[in-house]
Amino acid sequence: MRSMSQLGNDLYTGKTSFPFVGRRRLWFLIAAILVIGAALVPLFRPIQFSIEFTGGSQFTVNGVTTTDQQVATDAVQSVVPDATTKVVTVGDDGIRVQTDQLTDAQTRDVSAALADAYQVDPAEVSASFIGPSWGQDVTRQSLWGLAIFLALTFLILALYFRTWKMSVSAIIGLLDVLIITVGVYSLFGFEISPAAVIGFLTILSYALYDTTVVFDKIRENTSEDGEVSGRTFGESVNLAVNQTLIRSINTTVVAVLPTGAILIVGVVWLGAQTLTDLSLSIFVGTIVAAYSTLFVAAPLYSLLREGEERFKERDARILAARELAGTPA
Repeated sequence: MRSMSQLGNDLYTGKTSFPFVGRRRLWFLIAAILVIGAALVPLFRPIQFSIEFTGGSQFTVNGVTTTDQQVATDAVQSVVPDATTKVVTVGDDGIRVQTDQLTDAQTRDVSAALADAYQVDPAEVSASFIGPSWGQDVTRQSLWGLAIFLALTFLILALYFRTWKMSVSAIIGLLDVLIITVGVYSLFGFEISPAAVIGFLTILSYALYDTTVVFDKIRENTSEDGEVSGRTFGESVNLAVNQTLIRSINTTVVAVLPTGAILIVGVVWLGAQTLTDLSLSIFVGTIVAAYSTLFVAAPLYSLLREGEERFKERDARILAARELAGTPA
């Protein structure tokens, strides 16, 4: 069995090659299924937004001797029978309860019920109310941030690579990452909070970084080809993706391992919801970003440029020469 370094060397020299461009119809079909599926998931499993987006009442109980979440649910519903509750453990001796918006009288009664249920002093129970307007502001600002990010990304890539087709490919790859990540959240019932939104924007930056590195290698290969090249345009793109494949895998692993560790620590030991939301979105998005660069952005760029007259003529000349020499096209 080849070592990773030997595999990397074979990929770089072209001795081993995975058909990222040659099988792009298959990858595009899979990508389309994933995107359409992710877009349809919310129709069957609605996206779960946190209390910051929907508004509601929140209670925090400190110094509890048991973190049984059913106790909190029963206490809330003893006051408001039809209340929807979400209970999470905070640290070793804390409970946070989120409910629908309650009246002042209901808030006082629920606070007393929680203190009694967990047998703590009433002063250990704090209550707060979060209005939906706060979440609307966060949503609006997030969408503005996303729009500005995509516009600047398009402009900078177009200037740097001197072709708008790399910008288009990169933007479609980023949208692919965003749609699939949100779809995964909806499918598994993960809650979207302001921290998760920050994570979404973070993974777009990671995806852009990964795509730019691959595109840089593509530009290097296709620039060096010249008119005497023995490779078609698609083959040069495919070689660049293979040459950066080990780097992409290593970068993804390096990013996923600490994020996964933070996620486990946040869920299992600390119970810190903000930390969990942030690390979960980055964990899912980083994996999706690696896939999108290799199987969507790079093959799409090849597709967009192969139709240009100068590449069509050169590719036809290379394929004709191979046929004449009796080598496989």
